[in-house]
Amino acid sequence: MTRQHSPSDERNPPAVLTRWYVLFMMCLVYTLSITDRYMISTVLEPIRLELHLTDSGIGFLTGVSLALFYVVMGFPLSYLIDKNNRRNIIAVCLVAWSAMTVFCGLAANYWQLLLSRIGVGVGEAGGTPGANSIISDYFPVSHRPMATTIFSLGAPIGAWAAASIAGHIADSMGWRAAFLWLGAPGLLVGLLIYFTVKEPERGRLDAKEIGEITPSFVESMRYLWTQRSAVHVMLGSALTALWGWGLMWWTPAFLMRNYDLTAGQAGDVTANIHLYGGSAATVFTGWLLTRKSMMDPRRIVWLMGTWVGIGTIASFFIYRSHDLKLITPLFWVFIPAIYFYIGPCFGLLLNLAEPRMRGQFCAATLFVANVGNLIIAPQLVGFLSDFFAPHHVATGESLRLAMLCLVPTGLWATFHYFWSARSLVADQERATGVKVGAPAVR
Repeated sequence: MTRQHSPSDERNPPAVLTRWYVLFMMCLVYTLSITDRYMISTVLEPIRLELHLTDSGIGFLTGVSLALFYVVMGFPLSYLIDKNNRRNIIAVCLVAWSAMTVFCGLAANYWQLLLSRIGVGVGEAGGTPGANSIISDYFPVSHRPMATTIFSLGAPIGAWAAASIAGHIADSMGWRAAFLWLGAPGLLVGLLIYFTVKEPERGRLDAKEIGEITPSFVESMRYLWTQRSAVHVMLGSALTALWGWGLMWWTPAFLMRNYDLTAGQAGDVTANIHLYGGSAATVFTGWLLTRKSMMDPRRIVWLMGTWVGIGTIASFFIYRSHDLKLITPLFWVFIPAIYFYIGPCFGLLLNLAEPRMRGQFCAATLFVANVGNLIIAPQLVGFLSDFFAPHHVATGESLRLAMLCLVPTGLWATFHYFWSARSLVADQERATGVKVGAPAVR
């Protein structure tokens, strides 16, 4: 059985203030997600030294442990997101991962920290897919790339908090205190979302008929495979995450070893670039995507591919050079590039999925992205660093060589963005029922 939207659905879209409040709250969810996920990279070196771990050992403890359950729980949670109340799922997941972040700070040994990181992954699995799905029912088709780009401001703000605030807390009170101070706010925000955000009617701003039965995971993935542009956008975003966020995962340790910096000092090198450079890139992208010239989605992927390609070249010189004064301005090219793609990719994928598949599309994207930047990148760089090191005792130079091996994956991502343009328009019109360039419901 299917339901066709009544004319009143389009005449009564969500109020402007309501939709922007919801977008702000979802951005806050994403901010806390990035902060709690990546703050451990800032204190990677103090944890490694205290627990007497190799680079491959700390890579497993901090990255792989989070991702194993993050990616496993992502699919069942995304199915629930496509079927049940998304507001409730987001609130519960936020409280859960925030509590587990606090437990990371209370961990007294390796196993307690490992189990806490696993718990953070279980909770985070429902946050981003749920937030993106809700956004799609507050913003019309042509404005979704813009809305998800504003949503993605949570990434640079969260990364700034993970680098700067966590680093300075660690310098003054120890690495455990960083988890306590930055995990606690999520408990309050989860309650605020539960009591102030309204669950919207699913698919109310699409022209496509919506089935009452949520497609199974297999059905959604089969549909995804027929949307060839979605496959390439998904692979492009995953490889960008593998390249950019994989390098950033190890960057604090790289700076501490090669330039003799503390956790707080290493955080200061990149923190403002995350906050100002990343935010500026995100805001500029959001503004750009509201222009009529960008209503053709092919121009979005061409732009993403170009920017990531330029950022890849900058990243090579960053990890090849031995001069801190030289690499600092290059970070202003590299770091904004790892934010530029996030919002447009989510927006494009929302428009390439039918309404009752959007949570599962987001989960599939996060699955391949997090396999790359939380499993492959930390572990691969760790293994390579141990391999390159004299007597397999990791050094600054061994870590440098390992990170240079990861750099070329950015050019692989660029290929997929450009290749996705071939069928992007037809696939978007098929999924949403809205012609590219048609006037938006306001």
